[in-house]
Amino acid sequence: MSEIQIHQQQQYGEKAVAVKDTYRDDGGENAAQSGLVTRARQSMSDLFTIFAAGFALISDGYQNNLMTMANVLLKKEYPEQYNSTVSTRVSNALLVGEVIGMLVIGLTCDYLGRKWAIVITTVLIVVGGILATASNGYTINGMFWMMTVARGTIGFGTGGEYPASSVSASEAANERTLKRRGPLFILVTNLPLSLGGPFAVIVFLIVFSACNQAHYSTVWRVCFGIGCIWPLSVFYFRIRMLNSSLYRRGAIKKRVPYWLVIKYYWKSLIGTCGAWFLYDFVTFPNGVFSGKILDSIVKNGSIKRTAEWQLLLGVLSIPGVLIGAWLCDRIGRKQTMMIGFGGYLVFGLIIGCAYDQITKIVPLFVVFYGFMQSSGNLGPGDMLGLLSSESYATAVRGTCYGISAAFGKAGGAIGTQAFTPIEDNLGKRWTFIIAAICGVVGVVVTFLFVPNTSGSDLKESDEKFRAYLVANGWDGEMGEDDLKTIADEGIPPAVVDDVAGFKAQ
Repeated sequence: MSEIQIHQQQQYGEKAVAVKDTYRDDGGENAAQSGLVTRARQSMSDLFTIFAAGFALISDGYQNNLMTMANVLLKKEYPEQYNSTVSTRVSNALLVGEVIGMLVIGLTCDYLGRKWAIVITTVLIVVGGILATASNGYTINGMFWMMTVARGTIGFGTGGEYPASSVSASEAANERTLKRRGPLFILVTNLPLSLGGPFAVIVFLIVFSACNQAHYSTVWRVCFGIGCIWPLSVFYFRIRMLNSSLYRRGAIKKRVPYWLVIKYYWKSLIGTCGAWFLYDFVTFPNGVFSGKILDSIVKNGSIKRTAEWQLLLGVLSIPGVLIGAWLCDRIGRKQTMMIGFGGYLVFGLIIGCAYDQITKIVPLFVVFYGFMQSSGNLGPGDMLGLLSSESYATAVRGTCYGISAAFGKAGGAIGTQAFTPIEDNLGKRWTFIIAAICGVVGVVVTFLFVPNTSGSDLKESDEKFRAYLVANGWDGEMGEDDLKTIADEGIPPAVVDDVAGFKAQ
């Protein structure tokens, strides 16, 4: 036993040494027999987790943006049957499924582990994609109902990807590159999600051109079918991945003290839930209906021409992701998010107040529209996932992340449902003016409630959370397999002192 371990044993007890001695480095027979995970195996699993999270989230971005051009195409193919009610229902099916998936899979990835939650989401996306591709019915309306159910199934899977993949990527990045965790997390989560928009349009243009700009049914079915390829491409890596060492050390699988969790994290939850609601209320309907908006201002334009403008709009939103990743460690997560919400105010007012004039110059409108979307990516788009993965302890990270993201998608569903009535009753300019108002409210919510995480080791917040639970009478078990421990074993005295005054009242 090393001198450090002897000191730990004297200070915390023998079981604390077992907790601190996370890995076996020999990687041989002794490690296998003891049930411990070798450092090399865990390190390789963390790398695969980061890679698989990034690649799979491209499929989520693809699915989120697939209906942008599909809505235009289906309206051309079924001008009477595919009315605004049906269009909104099909588009909202994904959002409703995502809300349910975020809540259910958020809990699942805390109870069952990150690995099996991710496997479940992959299967659901593939099954839903197959059903959407095969959408049919005795009537055209029946076909649209099947499409609605299929898109809802996909939404359950893609919604579950948010907490499952994102918290896994955050924990893996914490182990592999702590000092660059923030930028790395953004590059494997929000960047792939944002790339999914232009990627979906590129696939659409290729398929549409291959079908000689006709055979609309073939086009949207092939585009739906292609969405099954991306999650399948990383399925093997997901089957082989391990739960993070943070999870195996900090999971609570029985007697989760949710009331104490709420008392400890109520302010952070208001911040992440409220900001995410406002962000998706603006960004999701503006993504889903951007093809419709462009189609209305491109005079005598073809479907292909509209898609090309849509592609430019999607590309213009990407720089914001990269700028946000660069800023988050330099000026702070909270400040970066307020700057992004401020962009909604600036560009939303410019477009809204000058709508009649700016829409006469399509390139200028697309540029300002793209800047508004890009500012959203720079701020809340980048920071909400990062803050939601850093603000909560490992034991409840998936649950709190899922709740926050679910509030966001609820905002997206409400925004999508309200988008057409706002256009019809107030005028198209008001969709942008309301975006500006949401930007102001977003700045206020962020300033008052969102924690300004510093990028410190997630293990530190886990220890503080554990000490808080113990200080308030919780005596359950934390961890699994080789890292299981009783609640109050091995907590350093300094951490106990740090939370001594923070007892639930």
